[in-house]
Amino acid sequence: MQSYIQICDIEKYYGNPSNVTKAVDRVSFSVEKGEFVGVMGPSGSGKTTLLNMLATIDRVTSGHIFYENTDITELSENALSDFRKNNLGFVFQDYNLLDTLTIEENIILALTLQDEVKVIKPEESGNLGASSAPAGRRRSGAATGSAGSSLGKRQKIARSCDEILRLLGIEDIREKFPYQVSGGQKQRCACARALVNRPKLLLADEPTGALDSRAAQTLLETFTHLNRTMEATILMVTHDAFSASYCGRILFLKDGKIFHELIRGEKTRKRFLQEILDVLSLTGGELSDVE
Repeated sequence: MQSYIQICDIEKYYGNPSNVTKAVDRVSFSVEKGEFVGVMGPSGSGKTTLLNMLATIDRVTSGHIFYENTDITELSENALSDFRKNNLGFVFQDYNLLDTLTIEENIILALTLQDEVKVIKPEESGNLGASSAPAGRRRSGAATGSAGSSLGKRQKIARSCDEILRLLGIEDIREKFPYQVSGGQKQRCACARALVNRPKLLLADEPTGALDSRAAQTLLETFTHLNRTMEATILMVTHDAFSASYCGRILFLKDGKIFHELIRGEKTRKRFLQEILDVLSLTGGELSDVE
């Protein structure tokens, strides 16, 4: 695998000279293309701060973050905005869907903000059955002819939206509003919105925190499918050992530092889960939500 992200001795301080809190303390690691990496740690360990710096939501106090050959710590705010738009996808615990838009419109909105729409190929959707998109909508998306660049973009948007809805199994709720669907369906919509333009990196902050166990398992299996079929690189922050067991590698944070790493390799998920629990039990990790 090719190295995609290099994190080099990053630090993050909050507060003022008389009261300084070090949230992240000289953290270094790398993420390869196509990896599914989890970050775990107790409350206050710095895991969300670390994710926010990787997402360019927050600036590092010192150190460097390289995405391929680009040092994002040196970019201007305008350059960072373009970088986020063209490279990153976000899935957060509270969904961040617009209640006045349908599920489909929430996804289409993300596409209309892009300079270039990257069409998701049907073969990347795996064996999830044929699309059940309305015939009229499918014909509109599949129209051909020299109708200009704006029409070409509309075609791409329609096709990509159809494919991501099918991939995540939410075609039947495309015309519903967020308040009309379950938490698991909202999170899959948030996942679709994050993935529809094929981001190089998917960042997930406690994505299963607001879901029941069945919906959480469905979402995690979806992440695994996306990681394998679309070669999506995923970095997920979680406090839940069950969620972390779906990852290929786990980084454990404590007091702002990485103190341990687990690699799944050829282990079964059950065996990997037990190893995660063993580490957490020795380090004061949060086990209250683990069954």
